[in-house]
Formats: sequence, C-alpha cells, structure tokens
Amino acid sequence: MIRFRFTAMMTGLALSFATPALAQIDITGTWGNRVHEDFLERAPGPRLGDYTGVPINDEGRARVDAWQASIQSLPERQCILYTSQYIVMGPQNLRIEADRDPISGGITAYHMTGTVDRPPHTIYMDERPHPSPYDAHTPGGFTTGRWEGNVLVAYTTHLTEGMVWRNGIPHSDLATMDEYYARHGDTLTITMIVNDPIYFEAPFIRSASFQLDPNGRVLPEPCEPQVESPRPLGAVPHHLPGENPFLGEFAELYNLPLEAARGGAATTLPEYRRTLEGDYTPPEMCERDCCAGARGLDCE
Repeated sequence: MIRFRFTAMMTGLALSFATPALAQIDITGTWGNRVHEDFLERAPGPRLGDYTGVPINDEGRARVDAWQASIQSLPERQCILYTSQYIVMGPQNLRIEADRDPISGGITAYHMTGTVDRPPHTIYMDERPHPSPYDAHTPGGFTTGRWEGNVLVAYTTHLTEGMVWRNGIPHSDLATMDEYYARHGDTLTITMIVNDPIYFEAPFIRSASFQLDPNGRVLPEPCEPQVESPRPLGAVPHHLPGENPFLGEFAELYNLPLEAARGGAATTLPEYRRTLEGDYTPPEMCERDCCAGARGLDCE
C-alpha cells in the first residue's frame, strides 16, 4: 500500500511538471512573421485612397484624405512609434518574454517587442485594474489578460493616436483593442480587434500568423531624427479638403467604383459585392503588384 501511494504520488508530481497549469500554453519565444495574409497592406503598404476592408467613417475619411506621406519626414514625427495594433498590421517579427512570480512560478506579465516602429507591449496577468481614462496614453497602451482554455485573451486601453495602415488611415486615442493569442504547434495566430468610436463605424478585425523561429533576430532600432527634406519653417505636408489628387488612383487601377474604394462597414461584408453587379468589370490583366507576396513564381 505504501509503495502504491508513493508511485501514485510520483506519477502525479511528474504530470504536474509536464502539463501547464489551467491548460495554459507557452507563447514565449521568437516568432517569425511570414506575412502570408494581407501582404500588400502589411509589406509594401496599401495604396493611397485604398480604404477597402476598413470600417472607416466620414470623420476618418476626412483625416486620411488630408494625409500626405511626406509628413512622416518631419523631424518631430520620424520617431513616433506605431501603436500596439501594428503587431498584426506590419511585417515585423515578434519576441515574447514572461515575468514570473519567484514564489509561485506563475506568469505575472508578458512583454512583447519587435523590430522597427513597434513599442513594447505588456500584458499584465495579475488582475490589476485599468487606470483612470485621464491617465497617460502610450503607443503600447495598458493591457490586461487572462487565459480562456488555451487562448490568451487581452484587453487594451490608453493608446495614443496612431495609424492603422501606412496610407494614413488613423485610429484615435479613444480606441480600445481586444486581443486573442492562440498557438497550434509552431504557429502562433494573433487576432486584434480595434474599436474606435471616433474614426470607425464598426470593429476593425485583423489577424496574423507567426512561426516559431528560435534563431530569429529581433534587434532594437534606435531612432535619430534629422532633416530629410528641406522645407520652409513651419510647413506641414497636407492636402486641403477636396484637393488630394491621388484618391481616385486605386479605384481606377482596379476598375472599382470610387464608393467601394472609400471603405466603410458595409463594404467589408461579402454581400456588398452584389451591389456592384453591372457596375464592376475586373481588369483584363494585372498591371501592378502582380506577384507581390508570391513564392517561387517566375514573375517580373
């Protein structure tokens, strides 16, 4: 009987070391961004005037219509970081590290960092409350998380204003974000849902898949602003309302009605295509970005 109890105890102890508590999975490590989804938007960047797939409202359109890419060259803007939603919007790799309680061994926080233009993103796991709405906002935001089965679920507030796509589509500093981290083998899928009462009509949903890459490098890239384009003192690149000459280029390239290229919640739904019947004729042949994201294809 004593021997049976000892064997059972050792078996239970071994299982406790082999199985993560509360069915949690290990999401720490270096993850390579393979950019298999939304390649044009996440790598080269979307075209000016392309708001397709974004539930942008009239307020957001007014902001992005006035945007000019060269505004990024202003010294005071060169080192402004993208906000944490850029984890699934950009092409960078990702490193996730954990803080553990020295007594219990439980994880108290996850820290995420990547390559260029991404601020540190911390997910607190110790049930601390979110601060006052008037507390400081940062590019990384304030995030708390919990495990639901094998999925890490997080909620982010206190983001600074930022860009969703690199063609100027914004989110405001009132935006919040729901996050989901799910690992299957060596693949980590991250889904982020941006809710913005200022610039969006509906939640903006994006996901990205990362592959475990122990040999991957995620290096810090310090930013040193400098004068890139000489311009008169006080000049800020922009377009006045109704004077942006580039807004129709994307729609013209793909024979889209301009209304479809202007985005909005209705245009993100599959059934929106039915409204284009008779008005949309696909281009006869691809002229630009024909092989963007292609692997192993003989393309010019």
